[in-house]
Amino acid sequence: MELDRLDRAIIGALIEDARATYAEIGHRVGLSASAVKRRVDRLRDTGAITGFSARVQPRALGWTTEAYVELFCRGKTSPAEIGLAVSRHPEVISAATVTGEADALLHIMATDMRHVEQVIERIAAEPFVVRTKSAVVLTRLIDGTPISAPTP
Repeated sequence: MELDRLDRAIIGALIEDARATYAEIGHRVGLSASAVKRRVDRLRDTGAITGFSARVQPRALGWTTEAYVELFCRGKTSPAEIGLAVSRHPEVISAATVTGEADALLHIMATDMRHVEQVIERIAAEPFVVRTKSAVVLTRLIDGTPISAPTP
């Protein structure tokens, strides 16, 4: 899918405020509300926009502790197998296969250190996991949430 300047501007506006009206976005990008709606519908249909959600401060839900966990897996464990297993743990908020010694990197949110430990124990019990290595986040320096659409 190829995005033009207006698509990128619309996406940028939605990233900043997904509750903005089509008229508000149209005013910002120089289109009518109906033209913005047509573009948003097309962006959703093509998969460029995958959905809309509320961003909630994890602390508001009692999730105050986070960690990154490296997974070291047995043999030729597939990314699909890893993904399926770790998706069963609601505390795993993101997971990716990575280069280097580890096979995958998990980002975990939990209520406290004991909760982090329990999650790591559950994940380590997966049959393909050989070992884990974890790092607890002390201070989040930059939140990775984009504030505008990237420019080409």
